[in-house]
Amino acid sequence: MKMTAIEAFPVRLPLRRPFATSGGVVGDMASGAPHVYVRVTASDGSVGWGEARPSPRWSYETLESVVTTIRRYIAPALLGQSVLSSTEILRAMDAEIAPGPGGGQPIAKAAIDTAVHDLLARRQRVPLCALWGTAPRAAIRLSYLISTKDAADAEAMAKAAREAGYQGIDLKIGFGLQVDEALLEAVAPYAKDLFFRVDANQAYTLPEAIAMARRMGRLGVSVFEQPLAALDWLGHAELRRKVDVPVALDEGIWDAMMLLQAIRLEACDAVVVKLTKMGGLARARLCGELAREAGLGLLGGGLTESSLGLVASAHLFHALGIEDPVDLNGPFFLADDPIDRKPIVLDGSAQLPEGEGLGCTVVMERLRRFAVPPEPM
Repeated sequence: MKMTAIEAFPVRLPLRRPFATSGGVVGDMASGAPHVYVRVTASDGSVGWGEARPSPRWSYETLESVVTTIRRYIAPALLGQSVLSSTEILRAMDAEIAPGPGGGQPIAKAAIDTAVHDLLARRQRVPLCALWGTAPRAAIRLSYLISTKDAADAEAMAKAAREAGYQGIDLKIGFGLQVDEALLEAVAPYAKDLFFRVDANQAYTLPEAIAMARRMGRLGVSVFEQPLAALDWLGHAELRRKVDVPVALDEGIWDAMMLLQAIRLEACDAVVVKLTKMGGLARARLCGELAREAGLGLLGGGLTESSLGLVASAHLFHALGIEDPVDLNGPFFLADDPIDRKPIVLDGSAQLPEGEGLGCTVVMERLRRFAVPPEPM
């Protein structure tokens, strides 16, 4: 069974509200959120879907680069190859786009890898997680994402999250120490007894991170995510020695090689697993298993993927045994997507669709409605 077609569909999805981190705006109401859907077709007619969510705010990949990488390089290299060997598919993609630090176009590769997994599971008529010997689960607990510079807004969102039954809160900081302190003080009372995750997105210097982590310890923060620059593993190791709040790495770990460096340097207490960032389901699962064997905690995260990416991530997180509420934040920001039979958010959890593969259906008419041609390179 060989791959006969690999298609990339660039779209911009409407947002219900803008999304910004310390690194800048990830999606705004006027232009929408860039996504690329990928369809892989095999010689027996089997089809699988994957998704890429690029943004220059969190990596060098863009809508344009993902589409060009898939159409000009990855697709020609994979057409005619067997769809049954995920290892060979990964090697073929790496032969065209060298891995290097950070995976070498991992977001583009992730869409292909996810689509192949979806195709194989559909062909076997089993849920995607069954490929790993894992039983499907009906739902996954979400953390409620708060991303605002306004303390009053943050307090209102934290209160709403608690009332809606969320068991985790994910607070974005990195807007300046005074603003961040106000945000923490506003949210902390509503995060008691919840999984309280605070993400600085690389915004701090080491002295700032030490001061903020000590304040977080008094406020009951569960984990401090990516306080320093992505590759500052030594700085994170120093931070761990001076504070009690567990430190997690996100942007600092994009692949297994970076994870091994962080482990050797004792740079973190936990690792954020993201299938899109880590180049797909196969490599994200490898990172999760390596981290777990090294005694590190695992956190689940996403890059504002739509329903398709959320379900793929949920299957992965269940297979890795991640129990804490996960940061799959697409439902908080996306107003619509081209997916039918999508997850339903209820009582702080995403109820997952049943069925073969990812269980989702991509509606071509709606895909065309959101389609945009990539801008000239």
